[in-house]
Amino acid sequence: MLTVAVGSAVLSSRREGPWHYVSYGNYSGWILGDYLAEPRPEPAATTSPITPQVPSALSTSDNTISGRATIIDGDTIDISGTRVRFNGIDAPESAQLCRNAKGKNYRCGQSAAKALDAWLAKSRPVTCTFAEWDRYGRFVGDCYRSDGAAVAAWLVSAGHAMDWPLHSGGAYASYQDEARLAKRGIWQGEFQPAWEWRAAQLAAPKRETTSPVRLLSGSCDIKGNISNKGVRIYHLPGQRFYDETVISPPKGERMFCSEDEARAAGWRRSKR
Repeated sequence: MLTVAVGSAVLSSRREGPWHYVSYGNYSGWILGDYLAEPRPEPAATTSPITPQVPSALSTSDNTISGRATIIDGDTIDISGTRVRFNGIDAPESAQLCRNAKGKNYRCGQSAAKALDAWLAKSRPVTCTFAEWDRYGRFVGDCYRSDGAAVAAWLVSAGHAMDWPLHSGGAYASYQDEARLAKRGIWQGEFQPAWEWRAAQLAAPKRETTSPVRLLSGSCDIKGNISNKGVRIYHLPGQRFYDETVISPPKGERMFCSEDEARAAGWRRSKR
């Protein structure tokens, strides 16, 4: 049990949500942020006992977290309520689309998340060692299955994530070369690095949904157009009338991510 005198300075070096990793005298550990607030008026001669409560999956002795992982996306998991971001890699975002070997769009972010879920299920639990806290307050760590297999290395070598030089120092470059040469995962076709895709979403101007719009940002680039006679036709990039086709959502027109999606919604392909 830690006893802190009223008005004493307790130093917080890291935080995860309401939890702070603090140092006080010879003690260090996780406590709720409430205990770092200004002290309430109390009798001057008393002390305030504090019993730190640490998330059950988190070990304060070696800064590790372990438990059954819930998949958030291709490079982020949740363990007992703590978000854990894999260190040094970047996987496609959940809403991101890539093109496969046949040139068709697919949700590469979702594919990465599903593959990760299946792979982790083969050897539970996951254990992660702390690297840093990111700007979103997530635990960034190096994670391993119970059999010792490194999660980040597998994701990159399987083509479900990229080495992120900004944060990795090229640690996973050889795994990436292996995936690229074997055309695994995202390397089977065309894609945009996740960090570039996120930047493009932030830079893209917001459009009014009440006005006709042209090609929307992202990879859902099939235009579903309704003619004056009410015929629903979709246009693919490169077709004759693709560039001049304007999509008007108020009329019921829309963008599609694949031809299968367009046909299922009742549109037919333009012959020109």
